[in-house]
Amino acid sequence: MSQESDHGRTIAAHGSRIDAYVDRYAARATGMVASEVRALFAVASRPEVVSLAGGMPYVTALPLDVVGELVADLVARRGPVALQYGSGQGDPHLREQICDVMRLEGIEGNADDVVVTVGSQQALDLITRIFIDPGDVVLAEGPSYVGALGTFSAYQAKVVHIAMDDEGIIPESLAQTVYALQTAGSTIKFLYTIPTFQNPTGVTLNAERRQQVLDICQRAGVLVVEDNPYGLLGFDGEPMRALRADNPDGVVYLGSFSKTLAPGFRVGWALAPHAVRDKLVLAMESAVLSHSTFTQLAVGEYLATQPWREQIKTFRELYRERRDTMLSSLEALMPAGCTWTHPRGGFFVWATLPEGLDSKALLPRAVAERVAFVPGSGFFADGSGARHMRLSFCYPEPDRIREGVRRLAGVIEQELQLRDTFGAGVYPDHVGVDTPGPDLA
Repeated sequence: MSQESDHGRTIAAHGSRIDAYVDRYAARATGMVASEVRALFAVASRPEVVSLAGGMPYVTALPLDVVGELVADLVARRGPVALQYGSGQGDPHLREQICDVMRLEGIEGNADDVVVTVGSQQALDLITRIFIDPGDVVLAEGPSYVGALGTFSAYQAKVVHIAMDDEGIIPESLAQTVYALQTAGSTIKFLYTIPTFQNPTGVTLNAERRQQVLDICQRAGVLVVEDNPYGLLGFDGEPMRALRADNPDGVVYLGSFSKTLAPGFRVGWALAPHAVRDKLVLAMESAVLSHSTFTQLAVGEYLATQPWREQIKTFRELYRERRDTMLSSLEALMPAGCTWTHPRGGFFVWATLPEGLDSKALLPRAVAERVAFVPGSGFFADGSGARHMRLSFCYPEPDRIREGVRRLAGVIEQELQLRDTFGAGVYPDHVGVDTPGPDLA
């Protein structure tokens, strides 16, 4: 028998011709597949398509020449250090600077309890890795950040959503869910929340509810994981007080420079209770040995030498203008029956379609009309949310936002006409989590 025939027999025995390893993957890899929605965005990234989908910061607003000079100077002055291995916990000076940044949200953290990570996404992965056994419960807002849902799915957690309204998590829903799960013998490992300018809804948990959420979780012995990438990007007033500020022992805080500086540096962090910090450092070292010393020192130089608070103010003003453009365009152009949130900061508006419409089914038609959004089903672990969509205003110029909303409104109008003529469509159930590409997170 030829070697080629032996190879074919091996493939037949161990998997398909498309993937010879299909029966060898760990169980947690089963759901790690690219959805048809993600595939569509290869088309949606074309310049003629107005993308209201991606959560990409508008990095062009940075003084790129200054950043370039800073990086060149770093290599010239500190190259032997910047290009070498570093600590698994992160650069000590940067950790002190991170504490200065968190102080703007009322957090009095200790640099010893900060772990620098490759963006806050890695911090979330590490937290999930050290806490979750297959079948453990993670509580999360419904809807929740799609990148978090993908991480929880990869570690085989059971995600249970907590109801929200325009003021964030509903404390009564949280309390009832915790009681029901614990009574049934389920193990709740933590509550994952984005309390400020949430992704995808844009809503903010109000001050009264923040304390109620902390009290409920403390009584139930449930850790809180507070993800806060948008907290400094509010459009009115001072930053909200972080959950971590009022319960240092019960909250792991995740932060990032991706939204307030640039995602290309890939620098985030976790502030954790001391014992948890030790586990995070060990998990970090097993994943990457050490974070990039170069990017850490670059961010540290930026914070030390540049007016970074003024730069955040520039971002806030820019995103406020785009938020206002999106809201006014939605008000002027959207068909009757559509509703949407009114975010006071961050990147996103959460829109709800009229009865009988499905945002995932709508997306291919929208892309054909040269506009893109993210369907709501990707933000629920059970695939619900069919009538919802996330609209991002952070990246497109205001005139592009207006044109994008105009195109989207036209697609919805056409879909409503079809619904009124033929009745509401029947759409297949969504299965699994729509893992996002980096430009959609």
